Amino acid sequence: MKEDRAVGTPVLRRLNTAAVLRAVRERAPDPLRLAELVELTGLTRPTVGQAVDDLVEAGWLQQHDPAAASRHGGRPAVRVSLRGRAAPVLGLDVGPHTVSAGVSDLAARRLAAVRRPVGRSEAGHLLRAVDEVIESALREAGLGADEIAGVVVATPGIVDPGAGRVLLAPSVPGWTSVDLSGHLRDRFPCPVQVENDANLAALAVAGERGTLLAVQWGERLGAGVVIDGRLHRGSGAAGEIGFIRPPGRVPETGDGRGPLERTIGAEAIAARARRAARGHPESALRGGEPDAAAVFAAAAAGDAVAQGVVDAVAATFAQAIAPAVLVLDPDTVVIGGGVARAGSVLLGAITRHLTELTLTPPTVEFSGLAEDTVLTGALHLALDEVWRRLTV
Repeated sequence: MKEDRAVGTPVLRRLNTAAVLRAVRERAPDPLRLAELVELTGLTRPTVGQAVDDLVEAGWLQQHDPAAASRHGGRPAVRVSLRGRAAPVLGLDVGPHTVSAGVSDLAARRLAAVRRPVGRSEAGHLLRAVDEVIESALREAGLGADEIAGVVVATPGIVDPGAGRVLLAPSVPGWTSVDLSGHLRDRFPCPVQVENDANLAALAVAGERGTLLAVQWGERLGAGVVIDGRLHRGSGAAGEIGFIRPPGRVPETGDGRGPLERTIGAEAIAARARRAARGHPESALRGGEPDAAAVFAAAAAGDAVAQGVVDAVAATFAQAIAPAVLVLDPDTVVIGGGVARAGSVLLGAITRHLTELTLTPPTVEFSGLAEDTVLTGALHLALDEVWRRLTV
């Protein structure tokens, strides 16, 4: 027998409404009939009907044209779905070289996506780039700042999520002196969260996995740790693998990058390939200025020099994260960022080296989101916060 929560008291009515809203979200963006909502919530039909009426009136749900009447002459079924634009959210991925903005509606449909290269990583220049991509994303989505229900910003460095302050960001000179959260709150009359970019990348790929090490690998390297579905921040600096010192000589650059970033970041991979190609005129890497993508492509095509570079990079990466794998015993290591487009030539080498260094090697895979991983995580967190406010 279905539980009959009477429509009577305001508290019960709010609980019933939240239950119906959660059920609609689970099936979004597909519309649902009242009978389906009765089945999903365990509520009676009158209770579901009252909740749907309240949500339509409040603007959270929209009604669709009734489905055709049954062949037995029954009444057409009323169908409802989320009105996505009731609470759109904005996500930002702020990096030293690229700034991205995205807008999603309440049903997680992407309404806008803007990506801009940044000429200089100086704080003031970066903040102007943030304002520009926000303006472009809002224009593309056809929304005003006052219509946004939540904002989440991803940034490199160590972040105090409670205060919304960046505590350490070596890759962006002057970034810690910028009140990024306050700057955005002046523009958006909604909650604003600032979070580490690798943590948001981890949230984007976590899904239903148990323990996960999500690595964001491009010019910089960072990681997010998810344990039993929950993000692990430690004291605030968990996952800063870019500062691991790998074996051997580490180049000094004076630009604030950590030892691992200076050794196997995207720029370091390209520099390593240029050095390795000297004296090998037969290599596709000889001459010109190959970037990391060109190195991986050449290795996949059978270039021996490129394959040697990729193997050395994979070995260094495996040596760096092996202690974390031994301590955490993650089910999966997911790699996002620009290097996630490297393909099987790098993935196979990492898996081989990690197997040699660990007791129970995790599955290693690339994120299908690649450079979009962090922005996706920012939008997911913004939507989760909106839903939390709606259903408490």
